Amino acid sequence: MNRAIDKVQESQVRTDLPAFRPGDTVRVHVKLREGEAGKEKERIQPFEGVVIKRRGHTAGASFTVRRVSFGIGVERIFPLHSPMISSIDIVQQGDVRRAKLYYLRGLTGKSARIKRVERERPGKAVAEAKPAE
Repeated sequence: MNRAIDKVQESQVRTDLPAFRPGDTVRVHVKLREGEAGKEKERIQPFEGVVIKRRGHTAGASFTVRRVSFGIGVERIFPLHSPMISSIDIVQQGDVRRAKLYYLRGLTGKSARIKRVERERPGKAVAEAKPAE
């Protein structure tokens, strides 16, 4: 039974998303529907913040992004493989020692900053390794 469930979930997994971790600052482009019942308009709204949590690894995976807006902390939970997510951009990569960054909820100002780090991206390293002929 588990093989059947895994096969269905594998077909629903998106492969066009970048690899990001907790501590990274990301910009999530979310599709929003607005308007009245007769006039369905769709627009894309970016939500930028720090990834404080990732959970799951198949179709049910999700991640939480936190940002401070007008002095108030706002957190949104996004299903990773949702069709409502247009794209995810990595703004900067952070260096943290925890998998869940709940401690950021109690910090403000300079103490809430995360150390910046440059990690190699898997696709980028392979492209540079090929010799030009």
